[in-house]
Amino acid sequence: MSDRVYKLVEVVGTSSNGTDDAIRNAITTAGKTIRHIDWFEVVKTTGHLVDSKIAHFQVTLKIGFRLESD
Repeated sequence: MSDRVYKLVEVVGTSSNGTDDAIRNAITTAGKTIRHIDWFEVVKTTGHLVDSKIAHFQVTLKIGFRLESD
């Protein structure tokens, strides 16, 4: 494995279906504008309640992507 340099961005994915869908939504959407995504880290999981019921799951992720070298 060659030496690499990564940049981190923080994103929040949401889903009414669950945390797995929220993570996938965040990564899929980020992947439309960020190349070379290699890993992610779940930083925080929260939710939005309506009438004491879960309406949306919210997952904060750090996404690591490789910087292109010359």
